[in-house]
Amino acid sequence: MSSGTQKSYARRRARTKAVQALYQWDLSGANIPDILEQFDLYQDMAKVDMDHFQQLVHGVPANIDTIDKAISQHISRKLDDLDPIERNILRLCSFELSECIEVPYKVIINEAVELTKLFGAEQGHKFVNGVIDKIAKQLRPLETGQKTD
Repeated sequence: MSSGTQKSYARRRARTKAVQALYQWDLSGANIPDILEQFDLYQDMAKVDMDHFQQLVHGVPANIDTIDKAISQHISRKLDDLDPIERNILRLCSFELSECIEVPYKVIINEAVELTKLFGAEQGHKFVNGVIDKIAKQLRPLETGQKTD
């Protein structure tokens, strides 16, 4: 496996584990350090980009109000009414679009779809794809080819 492929795989594993951690945080209300300790003890964290995992798991809760506001602008129901998996995938990917500018927006959208196919409802990936696409256009207008005034 090339180093680029290894990094891509490690990032994918970081996102997968981060969605699980954020889901736990969202539903249980447990604090992030306790969740991370549980992950260290009970999850297979081999081949995970730990820096990216840490950035995602700490970054989403730290920026939750801004993230939720960005998502809410592009959905027709309350954020709390969304499937918790889809809600946390949207949060993770919105954070990544905002704060991880080295990651191309198309990669983030693809990862959002793949995570939703893995963890979400049967057709949830279509909803997540549409919302993340709109957020990408808002947060990264030049990269997505949107006209700016």
